[in-house]
Parts: sequence; structure tokens; C-alpha cells
Amino acid sequence: GLRGQAFPVKTREKLEKVKGLIIPGGESTTIGKLAVRELADGISEMAAQGKPIMGTCAGMVLMAKEVYDAKLGKVDQPILGLMDMRVIRNFFGRQRESFEAPLTIPILGKEAFPGVFIRAPVVEKVWGEAEALATYKGKIVAVQQGRLLATAFHPELTRDLRLHKYFVQMVLEAL
Repeated sequence: GLRGQAFPVKTREKLEKVKGLIIPGGESTTIGKLAVRELADGISEMAAQGKPIMGTCAGMVLMAKEVYDAKLGKVDQPILGLMDMRVIRNFFGRQRESFEAPLTIPILGKEAFPGVFIRAPVVEKVWGEAEALATYKGKIVAVQQGRLLATAFHPELTRDLRLHKYFVQMVLEAL
């Protein structure tokens, strides 16, 4: 199997030691302020060096070059702007509208992947090198651009490890 060590990264010093980074879900404006204040330059350098970065939910929002809100329209929040995509945050509504849905993600094989959506964003459009990996009801919910990977859903909340294995494989190939 694949091996690797996971640990939280909260300082530039720790960031410089990683071979790949997962930006987790959570409140994107809060995470954005922290990321921009502490780690944004380092994360941008990682991306420029071709190190794999994965963002889930709010992490996807931070990785987008354009961010809109489902109710407010274009928003001015701190973002990393790493991926050629326009994201609409909170597209599926509030916490109580959270749901799970089977997703077809061809890079992971034929078996459906359990997508857990919690106040999830969607990708309105991709351009340049970005390509859609999965959709839900016609809306893009997973995108890859080179060694950058972003999902609107939370793969860490399922027992299905295929997406994380795919990311770890990206990290190993980048070494």
C-alpha cells in the first residue's frame, strides 16, 4: 500500500517540510484570513514548485481564482487563487441542507464515491489547465489542474480512501 505521514501545518516552518498539502474544509473566510496571514506565500511557492495540493470544501474555495457567494454575488475574501476555476461558495445552502450523494469519479474507477456535502461550494466554470473530475446534478464538484486537486465534498468524512490514495500517489510521483 501507500505510506505517508500526516500532520497539521500551522507555521511556515512546518509547511516547508511537507511534500504535499491538504487544505481542509471549514469556514472559508476564517481559513482564508489565517492562510493569507501565515501561509499564503508558502502555499503559492509549493504550487509553483509542482508540489501537490488538495483542497476540500472551503479549501476548494481558497484555491479558486474567482469566488462568488450563492446569495451575495462576487465576494472579496482572502484566497490563494491557484486554480483556473470560478467557485460559488455555500451553493447547497446551510448546514441543515447537508447531504450525501454517490458520485461518479472516473479516475477512481467504476464504483461510486460517497460525496458528503456540508454547506458545499460548486464550480461554476473551469478554464485553462483545470478540468472537471466529477459533477453532481450537472454542477462541477471536483477539479484537477496538474498537481492541484479540489473537491466541494468532504472525502475525509467517509471510509472510502480512494481519493486520498489518489492524492498520495500524486505526492509520490512528484518526489
